[in-house]
This record gives sequence, structure tokens and C-alpha cells, in this order.
Amino acid sequence: MLKENLESVEAKIQAACERAGRKREEVTLIAVSKTKPVSMLKEAYDLGVRVFGENKVQEIRDKYEALPKDIEWHMIGHLQTNKVKYIVDKVRLIHSVDSLKLAETIEKEAEKHNCTADILLEVNVAEEESKFGLKTEKVLPLYDKILQYSHINVRGLMTIAPFVENPEKNRTIFADLHKLYVDIKEKNIDNDTVSILSMGMTNDYEVAIEEGATMVRIGTGIFGARDYSI
Repeated sequence: MLKENLESVEAKIQAACERAGRKREEVTLIAVSKTKPVSMLKEAYDLGVRVFGENKVQEIRDKYEALPKDIEWHMIGHLQTNKVKYIVDKVRLIHSVDSLKLAETIEKEAEKHNCTADILLEVNVAEEESKFGLKTEKVLPLYDKILQYSHINVRGLMTIAPFVENPEKNRTIFADLHKLYVDIKEKNIDNDTVSILSMGMTNDYEVAIEEGATMVRIGTGIFGARDYSI
């Protein structure tokens, strides 16, 4: 099942890139492995997957210890300040920074661990009350503040679009995030660190790619439906 699912997702990414006139290598596939057992991640690893996304700090810690060290871990879920210290030196990218308090904690912990943390600012473009993320107008002020830190690199933006049956309904959300991303890149003209736009999940990643996503986060499309009882 996993092999067929990966092949199907890969074909759809390729087709979306072609429709958008983009190269396939411009889009990173993040296999969202939250709640999935290590055995399933090993199977995906054996099929060539090297980038995994997790929502919980404890899962990252456990899986980091159990799996090969050439895996690139991404923290895509809400991150509490008291848990930053456990993963700051283990993850390649934190997708979910949405407050100055969290950024300050990441800065302090990255300094303690003698590393630099790559982060994305999470934007709640649709302003859904149930979701974390910055309102659009708060993004540039926070970005300017974080630029003063020496142990954080803001690499780009992330959003979680609403769950919709028809992915076309999220096209404007992805387009709006892309505009904001371009604004930040233009502010940062001498510096190419801002290069990541993380948007699109199993039900809408093709539209996200057409609107400029450089990372898509796909769980169900690869691993099947999740079991939330564990």
C-alpha cells in the first residue's frame, strides 16, 4: 500500500509542477508520520523517503532515536515553549512559530545547544478560530523582530488551510500566502535565506503547488487514515 500511495502522490506532484511550469525539484515532499509506528516509517525510509513531519515533540524524540540519522525531521505541530529544548538540535525545520515568546525561547535554546534553528512563521491566512498562526498583518512586524536574533533563521512561511471537499476553495488562501512570501523575500533582497513556502496537505497539495508551495505536508495520502486512539 505504501509503495503505491507514494507513487500516486509523486505522480500528482509531478503533474502539478508541470501545470505550473515548475521543476519537480522545487517541491519537497514531507511525509507526515504523526501517530504512525516506527515500522511504517522504516518501510517509507526503505522506499526512499528521507523527510518526515511530526506534530508532537515526544514522537520526534522517540522516532529520532529509533530511526537512521540521515532522516530530516520537521516539527509541523504547535510547539509549546517548555518543549523547545527537547528538539531544537534534532529538527531541520520548525514550521509553526507564531509568537515572539516562542521565537525568544527558540533563540535561547538554540544558543544553549550551540546550533542555529531554521524556522517558518505560521500564518492563519483564513483566520480560523480553531487554528494557531499569526494574522497576516502581524507577520512582517514579527519577522523584523526575529531578524535581530543570531541563532534563528526565518526560512519562510507556513499555513494550514481549512479542510475543504473542493481544493479550489483554498486557492485564494495559498495565493495570499504566496504574496506575503514575496513581500518578505523583497525585504530581504540581499539574503536568500527566505526560500520556503510550506502549504498544502493531502486534500489540496496540487493546488498549493500551482500557487507556489515549495513544501507539501502529506500524511493520509501516503500512510492512510490515522488512528487517533493511540
